[in-house]
Amino acid sequence: MIPLRDEQETASCAVATCTIIFISSLVFVWQMITGINDQAVAYTFGFVPAKYTMAQMAAYFSLMNKLSSPFTYMFLHGGFWHFVGNMWFLYIFGNNIEQEIGPFRFIAFYLLCGLLAAFFHFLLNHSSAVPTIGASGAIAGVMGAYFLLHPRNKILTLIPVFIFPLFVSIPAFVFLGIWFFIQFINATGQGAGAGVAWWAHIGGFLSGMALITLNTKLPKIGFSKSVDRFTRKKRSPRLHVVTPGADPSGGTDLYGAIVLTSLEALTGTKKLVTIPWGFKKSVYRVVVPAGVRRGSLLRLKGMGKTIPGMPPGDLLLRVDIKNVI
Repeated sequence: MIPLRDEQETASCAVATCTIIFISSLVFVWQMITGINDQAVAYTFGFVPAKYTMAQMAAYFSLMNKLSSPFTYMFLHGGFWHFVGNMWFLYIFGNNIEQEIGPFRFIAFYLLCGLLAAFFHFLLNHSSAVPTIGASGAIAGVMGAYFLLHPRNKILTLIPVFIFPLFVSIPAFVFLGIWFFIQFINATGQGAGAGVAWWAHIGGFLSGMALITLNTKLPKIGFSKSVDRFTRKKRSPRLHVVTPGADPSGGTDLYGAIVLTSLEALTGTKKLVTIPWGFKKSVYRVVVPAGVRRGSLLRLKGMGKTIPGMPPGDLLLRVDIKNVI
């Protein structure tokens, strides 16, 4: 299952999330230059439980290194797909959590989740001399927070079925519940020796749930509102999800809605619309003309119902506009 986006749009750009992705990208480029499989880098900046429990190994590392490794490990990755997968999941789930708690708290939340994930891994692998690297534990914490805060949000998910791309909208609690179950099965079953820190994923997820609950008890200090004034989005997502409804009069046309920002309505834009209805073609290009108004209908020819003996109906998208200027 590959998440494409969640259906709850945020009002502001995710500054902290994008900053973490940017820093992680710079570190990954540096890893590629030095050698992605450089063991010296992995042992120096990765999290190695034996640094703290085995005197022979501990002697090779300074106190500063031992204190920094539980943080630096989450910015390293073991390969291209490891890096891309982690950053994509952070991009999908991070923006909603950042909007909920603000960019400054989000950075602290992310780092704490990564730290607690490392601690969880340490408890169950305290003598391991294998370096653990990757942002998975911290991102699992973001997913745990999402699981509690937005359980009924729909996640547009791509499920490859042979050569057919199947697009389905899955409630977040189902998607994340399946993900957590897979981590647990791997941690307790045959996947335990596969070189993946499954318990760090589990610990990060549970830590995220605990920390986001604690956050509700902390007073707000108003920094987020100040930042929001400068980060408010000017454009809606490129990809829109439409669940069409039937014509009340019983015709062959179908009706849906598309949400634009005031800037997009003024200048015009191009969007991709996906309709989760199985193996049929489900992604369409929509050209929105400049000057479109709220309530206008955009017609997609032939995308309505098909009734024997009648020409195919159309899909009519009603325009809604937010952030009116």
